[in-house]
Amino acid sequence: MLQALPPPRRIVAGHDGEGKSVVLSDKHIQSKDVNDAPCRGLSDGALWTTDAVPSKDTNSDYDGASRPIDGCGLVLRNGTNFRFTDLAPGGYAPMHVTSSIDYNILITGKVVLILEDGSETLVEQPGAVVIMKGNVHAWRNPGPDWTRWMTVLVDAEPAVVNGESLEDGWRM
Repeated sequence: MLQALPPPRRIVAGHDGEGKSVVLSDKHIQSKDVNDAPCRGLSDGALWTTDAVPSKDTNSDYDGASRPIDGCGLVLRNGTNFRFTDLAPGGYAPMHVTSSIDYNILITGKVVLILEDGSETLVEQPGAVVIMKGNVHAWRNPGPDWTRWMTVLVDAEPAVVNGESLEDGWRM
């Protein structure tokens, strides 16, 4: 898929051998197309993950963006996942749920949040925040431009609705 948005620049600061603050990495993170059949015009990329809270990454040279994530590939058990999502005009991410608290921040474009009850909420102001608490939801880009949002997913116990645990995955 042709990307209309430039890859985000990720700058990672840490410490040198003498303990001074330095830039350890400065690079652009390329997105990857999400090829799941129900998705249209969706790509995303990992910016950083931590394998625990509290994290030990402050004393590690490990690149958190390369940490593998099991399951649906979004929630790192006992950790966090910071990522970006690009959605083409007319693009769609179908109903899904993650066992996490998600902090979604709109960067550019417009996106429609669709919930199980059929309600649709237009999010169009850059900097707007959508917080998901283990909800079943979908996203749609009404166009005409590409949309990008950043998300921090923090591992959480699955939401329990009517006595049933909502496990990670697509809801088709």
